[in-house]
Parts: sequence; C-alpha cells; structure tokens
Amino acid sequence: MEAEPPLYPVAGDAGPQDDQNPFGVPDGPEAPLDELVGAYPNYNEEEEERRYYRRKRLGVLKNVLAASAGCTLTYGVYLGLLQMQLILHYDETYREVKYGNMGLPDIDSKMLMGINVTPIAALLYTPVLIRFFGTKWMMFLAVGIYALFVSTNYWERYYTLVPSAVTLGMAIVPLWASMGNYITRMAQKYYEYSHYKQQGDQGPEQRPPRGSHAPYLLVFQVIFYAFFHLSFACAQLPMIYFLNHYLYDLNHTLFNVHSCGTESHGILNGFNKTVLRTLPRSRNLIVVESVLMAVAFLAMLLVLGLCGAAYRPTEEIDLRSIGWGNIFQLPFKHVRDFRLRHLVPFFIYSGFEVSFACTGLALGYGVCSVGLERLAYLLMAYSLGASTASALGLLGLCLPRSVPLAAGAGLHVLLTLGLFFWAPVPQALHHSWILYGAAALWGVGSALNKTGLSTLLGILYEDKERQDFIFTIYHWWQAVAIFAVYLGFSLPMKWTGDIFLGLVLGTVIQPMACDTQKVAGTGWKHLTFRLNDEQTQKWSRGMPGLGKAQLSSSPSASGVEGRFAGGR
Repeated sequence: MEAEPPLYPVAGDAGPQDDQNPFGVPDGPEAPLDELVGAYPNYNEEEEERRYYRRKRLGVLKNVLAASAGCTLTYGVYLGLLQMQLILHYDETYREVKYGNMGLPDIDSKMLMGINVTPIAALLYTPVLIRFFGTKWMMFLAVGIYALFVSTNYWERYYTLVPSAVTLGMAIVPLWASMGNYITRMAQKYYEYSHYKQQGDQGPEQRPPRGSHAPYLLVFQVIFYAFFHLSFACAQLPMIYFLNHYLYDLNHTLFNVHSCGTESHGILNGFNKTVLRTLPRSRNLIVVESVLMAVAFLAMLLVLGLCGAAYRPTEEIDLRSIGWGNIFQLPFKHVRDFRLRHLVPFFIYSGFEVSFACTGLALGYGVCSVGLERLAYLLMAYSLGASTASALGLLGLCLPRSVPLAAGAGLHVLLTLGLFFWAPVPQALHHSWILYGAAALWGVGSALNKTGLSTLLGILYEDKERQDFIFTIYHWWQAVAIFAVYLGFSLPMKWTGDIFLGLVLGTVIQPMACDTQKVAGTGWKHLTFRLNDEQTQKWSRGMPGLGKAQLSSSPSASGVEGRFAGGR
C-alpha cells in the first residue's frame, strides 16, 4: 500500500521542486545561509547614517520651534489676561456692580505683589527643581502653572487669585532658566548631529572644540526671541477684539490729566476712575477666558508632545550625582565668577528696560497722551519691532559679539534722552506717530539686548554642568530689576528716567572701564583661540597642581571658560 504524501512539507525536505523557491533562492538543506540572513545587497551604510542624522537635526529644529511657540502662547495668554483683568478691576462701576465690597483693588495689589516679590527667592530652589524634574519637565510644569493662573480667573476671589499669583511668581525664574538651558542644549546637539563624522573620529570621550556650537546657538536664540516677542502682540488680541468696544474715549478718561511724561508726578495722575461705557456681560467674559484657557492648554501640549528631552537619561543621572547640597549652593558660588560680575549690570538693565517699556513708556507717555483705547496698538508696535529686529542678532555671525549688546544699549540711551526732554500733551493725537516709532525702536533695542546676552551666556558657559546655574542667575537678576520697578511705580517719571539713564550708561561704560581683556577673550570678541592636545599637555606640565577636570574649564586652556572651576 502506497503511503500518502504529507499535508505540510517537512522542514529540510527538498520536495518535488527542490531547486529554487518562488523568490529564486535555492531551498532545502543546500540553501546558502548568507542569502537568507545576510545584509541587504544594496545597503549603503554611509547613506543611511546621513539620513539618520538628518532626521536628528530636523528633530532638534522641531524642539526649538515647539519650545518657542509654547513660550509665546503662554506669555501671550498670561499678559493678555492680566492686562484685561486689571483694566476691568480699575473701573469703579465694574467693581461695585460685579463684586460689591469684596475689596478687589486690595486683591489686585496682593496678586501683583505675589507675582513680583516671589521670584526674589528663586535663587534658592530653581537649580534644585531643574535637576530634580529635568529641563523639559520643568518647562512643562512651569507652563502648567501659568495655565493654572488663567483658570483661577474664572472665580475671582482672594483665596483663588493670590495663591495662584504666588505660585506663578515661583515659576517665572525656573521657566526662563530651563528655557535658556534648553535652547543652548539644542544648539550643542545640532552641532553634534551636523559633525557626526568628526565626533566619530575623535571618539566618544573627546569634547567638541570650545565655541563650536556658537553659530547654531545664535540662530536658535534669534528664532526663540522672534517668536517670544510676538507674545506682546498676541496679548493685545483680547483688548482689540473685545475690551476696546466697552472703553470710553480719551476725552473722558483723560479729562483731569494735565501733564504727561517727565512732567508728571507718577504714572497717570488724574486718570478717570470710570473707563467702561457699558459693562461686559459675564457670559462674554467666560467665553474670552475659555479661549485663553484653551490656548494655555495648547501651549502645555506643545511642550509635552513636541519638545524632546534635553539630556539623555545617563546625563540626567550624572547631573544629579554631585549631591543636592552642592546643587543648592553652586548658584551662590557661581555668583563670584568674574565674568558674571561684569555682566550683572546687563542683567539688571535687561529686566529694567522691558518693565519700563510696559509701564513708563506705554502708560506714562502713551495712555497719558493718546488714551487707553490705543494702548494695544502701542504694545503691538513694540512687539512687532522687537520680533523683526531679533533677526539683527545674526550680525553676531560676522561682527564681534559686543556689537549687538552695545547697539541695543546705545539705542536705549538715545531714546531715554529723547523721552527725558519731551513731555507729550494730554488728549493730543497729532504726535501719536512719535509714540509708535519710539515703541518700535525700543523693541529693537530689547531684541538686540535679549538675543545678544542669551547667546553670550550660552557661549561662555557651554558645560552642561553649569548652564542651569548661569541662566538661573541671569533671570534672577532680571526678576530683581522688575521688583525694583514694581517698588518705584509711584515715583515721578523724571526720577525713573534718571535712574534708567544712569543704569544704561553704567552698563555701557562699565565693561569698557574694567579689565575687558578677561571678558574680551571669552565672548566680546570672536572665539578663535584653541589649544590642541599637544599644547594642552605642555601647558598642564607647567602647572602640575591642576587636574584634568580643572584644566578643561580654566581660562588659558579653553579661551572661553573662566577660572571658577580652577579652585578660586
């Protein structure tokens, strides 16, 4: 009896057609193993590597754009809501009808105090939070706190507004420190992904040359601040499309205002206590706040979903391995860095000038002269001027890096001198073009200052172990300057102009009067000095007491690093 053929072919059995399978490869026990599991015959390793790193570079660009857009939306919502609520709460009729004797002005003063005073303590906890949560998650947490502040305005009470304002004040410096650290890390990653062949030849332990990421950092900072300065324009959209329809014109609001600019004793003395012709419906206010809340939630999603990690997990562990006690005290030790001591006037001036633009220039000159209904357009002129002029930061690619900083400070000196000797007439629109031009030019100076200063810090302190400390100190000094403006809000405008003019002149003259060669070799000039391995070995033999870690951050070895790590 003849055996029936098996239902399924036996593994290894040649079968009736054992020469080739449908793919043209010999089957059975004689099949060549390399043809089955070997490399793809047309595989090009170099081309695949090039495509891989191109995707990595596109991912870095996506991270920068997402962080910039998230910060823009966050600050646009925050500034727009704060401006709208302060105008509504200023109106006496609105307070009496909506809230009775709840004490809304006192709540607003406590809220502003929480926003402006709390960042003074940020130097104590910011680096600890950034190292604990990580750079990306610190950004996400801070953006979420801004969204929390927006949500509390649905129910305006002391126990909702004041705690949320204090929490927001605590998140201001961590947000900006982590954002500056994030942009700097993205520039360093982009350099690594663009020069991956050099990195492979040098080995994983070899660090890239000092200042090699500077062109990419400059471009990324320009992109970031071009986006961020648009937040001032975005903040005016609730004012233009909603609140302006309820405002009185300047003949009513400025009826008792008799002096503006340097002739005024304070900001908006005599401004009318009623600025609303009709009260907005609660339903319309809820709709506007819901839109702002949705935008704040979108900013959270941008940071969460599109921003990649700044460090690898092993790097995060290394950053925490120095101990939480050292992380807490290192910002105070970095304050003694000689380069930071020379840059402190720039830090203070950087915070003072943006506060002066939003208070002294916009209110003391703009609203006092052309009315509250044109406040939004003045701030939009400032915003668009700053956003457009951020591209001027690219001049740092072909000019010394001191040029953008000096140009921004010099422009502010000229504008301050002009405003110091000019007092606009209240209720006069014929010189409104001067105010718009001054606001736009002030934005140009702000863009040059912010872009140049952030780029300079990212170049001077490119070690990942120090970046969060440096940006914390920078934005902490900015917070101190904004707090000083908050304290002197009721001073006469001429006194404010004197203080600001003296600060700007000191900022420009001080680096020139000091030993500029210490700073000039680090960032004020182009970073062209490098030491190869042979020179480094000779130099280290001449200083036997200096270790390898200290050598990497000493001024003679790097040309851009200070002597802080050398055991001062």
